[in-house]
Amino acid sequence: MLPQTTREAARRFGDATAYITEAGRPISFTDVDRRSDEVAAGLARRGVAAGDVVALVLPPGPEYLLAYLAAAKLGAITAGVNDRLSESERDVVLGRAGPRIVLAAPGIEPGASDAEIVTVAVGDQGADARLLPELHGDEPVPDLPEDPQRPVAIIFTSGTTGAPKGALYTNRQLTFITQTDVGDAWGGGARSFTGTSFAHLGFMTKLPGNLRRGGTSFIMTRWRAEDALRLVERERMAVMAGVPTQFALMLARPDFDSFDLQSVKYLIAGGGPVTPGLADEARARFGAALATRYSCTEAGIGLGTAFDDPAEDAVLSVGRPHAAVDLAVLDESDVAAPPGEVGRVCLRSPAVMAGYWRDPDATRDAFTADGFVRTGDLGWVDDRGRLRLVGRSKEMYVRGGYNVYPVEVEAVLSEHPGVAAVAVVPRPDPVMGEIGVAAIVPRDPGRAPTLAELRDFGRERLAGYKLPEALAVVEGLPLTAMEKVDRAALARTLAAS
Repeated sequence: MLPQTTREAARRFGDATAYITEAGRPISFTDVDRRSDEVAAGLARRGVAAGDVVALVLPPGPEYLLAYLAAAKLGAITAGVNDRLSESERDVVLGRAGPRIVLAAPGIEPGASDAEIVTVAVGDQGADARLLPELHGDEPVPDLPEDPQRPVAIIFTSGTTGAPKGALYTNRQLTFITQTDVGDAWGGGARSFTGTSFAHLGFMTKLPGNLRRGGTSFIMTRWRAEDALRLVERERMAVMAGVPTQFALMLARPDFDSFDLQSVKYLIAGGGPVTPGLADEARARFGAALATRYSCTEAGIGLGTAFDDPAEDAVLSVGRPHAAVDLAVLDESDVAAPPGEVGRVCLRSPAVMAGYWRDPDATRDAFTADGFVRTGDLGWVDDRGRLRLVGRSKEMYVRGGYNVYPVEVEAVLSEHPGVAAVAVVPRPDPVMGEIGVAAIVPRDPGRAPTLAELRDFGRERLAGYKLPEALAVVEGLPLTAMEKVDRAALARTLAAS
């Protein structure tokens, strides 16, 4: 599926620019197809064949792109490994992937592995330099027969609620996701930038759709708020997509208003719920419409809001299911929760993963008997059919016998005018069992809200047992490799302070 899409994009768009590296080097659609052929020949020369796993421990860049396409052209399976993981985390992921070969950037190669290790030079090597010279080959690569069940990608979960697991995607899932994103259309793409790890669900499953659009994507090896704002300003981009943390970091810059962002008409936030405070500020200061996307690594696609939906939809909820996606909110016995009650969010569609790589027990546990995949989130559906999340099932804590969902509390506290960012984590308490600690990043470091002020602010919308009982003022919230709040790290830091 990926090989055919790559070749057809080259035929249709030719020398039009598909990607631009961080150093400004353009890569055409023809280049993408031809050079991934060369890398495929180089991998084949090293013995890589259909069904083998090729692990990529690479930062976002053309090297990752070409290696992923090259592996697909051989029928091999790409396992993406986020280069921002720690050495021990990378080793766990590689151990689960069981690769035939590992392509790694200098300095982050695995120390011990049964796989062949190839160190790949990354970054701009000059306009005339060949990308991935370590894997260059000239032999022709035969076309693969069509096979909807052929495995293509292993996408690892973040591991924030346990050891990471590899969600397996085949041609069948990629075809459905592409059809959902772009239909039968070719072309119409705009200028955009990549802001997250290429090992993430977004890049790995949406690459065929992005190639079909024929637009130009600017590669950011490391996302930085200032660089993103300058890029949007310079290229007059109309659409900005990112995780909520990235929007919050851009808005927090003291020089935000100095950027000319009048070209921006649409904001797309995914990878986590958007707090009301962030949604309101983003709409107002960007002067743009906001839509949200919700899914998980195992589900492929899920729910969302549209730009013309009522403004409250993206604030109160993560929207309604996309076409061909079934949503269920179930209790612990996999029975539908009563309307309006909190339950476990589950999704079903042709985009759902084929299973966890080499883990049949976890695969069995991930699915209900009727094919819904468990997202790990808790939520409820309101009377307008919108899904309202209250948090991850493993983030909930119990205070004095009452369940407290941090996301619900954060949504309220985020609207306090003195709060730039907030996360709530539990702390053991000898009387109540657990209490909530609100970690806040103040808008004015010299005048942070007090605990009493936050409790008074939230009292009208939250039950007393949900209000935080301790406060920590921090310069910033710790983030995972996927730019999400690292609640485990935050809890450890607060416990040690």
